[in-house]
Amino acid sequence: MTPSTTSPTRRPEAALLCAAALLVAALGIASLLVGKYPLTVAGLFHDEMQRQVFLTLRLPRALTGVCGGFALGVCGFVYQTVFRNPLASPDIIGVSSGASAGAAAGILFLSGAAEITLAAFGGALAAVLLALGLSALDRRGQSGTIVLAGIAVHALAQTVLMCLKLTADPERELASIEYWIMGSLNGVKASALPVNLCICAVCVAALFALHRQVLLLSAEEGEARMLGVNVTALRLLVLLAATLAVAAVVSLTGLVSFVGLLAPHAARLVCKGSRTPTLALSGLVGSALLCAADILARSVAATELPVSIFTSLLGAPFLVFLLVREGRRT
Repeated sequence: MTPSTTSPTRRPEAALLCAAALLVAALGIASLLVGKYPLTVAGLFHDEMQRQVFLTLRLPRALTGVCGGFALGVCGFVYQTVFRNPLASPDIIGVSSGASAGAAAGILFLSGAAEITLAAFGGALAAVLLALGLSALDRRGQSGTIVLAGIAVHALAQTVLMCLKLTADPERELASIEYWIMGSLNGVKASALPVNLCICAVCVAALFALHRQVLLLSAEEGEARMLGVNVTALRLLVLLAATLAVAAVVSLTGLVSFVGLLAPHAARLVCKGSRTPTLALSGLVGSALLCAADILARSVAATELPVSIFTSLLGAPFLVFLLVREGRRT
């Protein structure tokens, strides 16, 4: 009798991935149906208004929740692995603050949601390139240099953002800037999705293709170099791919707190390690978190609430839990 070649440890992981995928599918379908304007299956075929609501509002929003959450979860895993820091997030190299400054400039000087999205993406990309450029000045290529460069870029972007706020109209433009910073899927437009989702897909696919190298970066730099890894070049490539994906998401949704932090930790708690299934599960947990938060944001109150309220309600207690657990270990 031929022995099975399937490792017993892989079966629970496959079951977990299937269960998480089913949960994401259920939340994605719920996201298509939940909202102030009721939709029915029959109405989608016979009512023009329901079709327009579905195609222009609900479908882009659901796709952003599923795909954007997946990208944030995967990129959060990459940040935490590369920086060997359980609290690492997109803020660590300035992508979120750069997107905020770009979006504020778009609100002040441009017109239209597509232009604001493009400005936010440009601000995030500029912050990333500046942080990576500053870190490249250090020939040692240490990860701590990237963190310091990110802190400097974050401070610079926050200064630009404050200056833009001072010039904004308090009754109209300033309110729009603050609402964008709080994060919401309400303003996602179908016209902005193809380019942003394609960027996410390419970058996330590259991260999955480089998953073994990403795990090697979690080792000490001397050990990684002994294994033949070009640590500096690989770290820059991985971080650039992860940050481009995050920039594509936040330029659509605004700042969404804690998804990139929570999802990898939840995946590691379940999968008990940092392997390829954990990377995939991080993405699925991120999708579930963002979709669930978006459903709550549009259903618990008479007016729509920022999605970051609900991700923060989950994230803040979990962050305290992580700090307490790390404190007990030391």
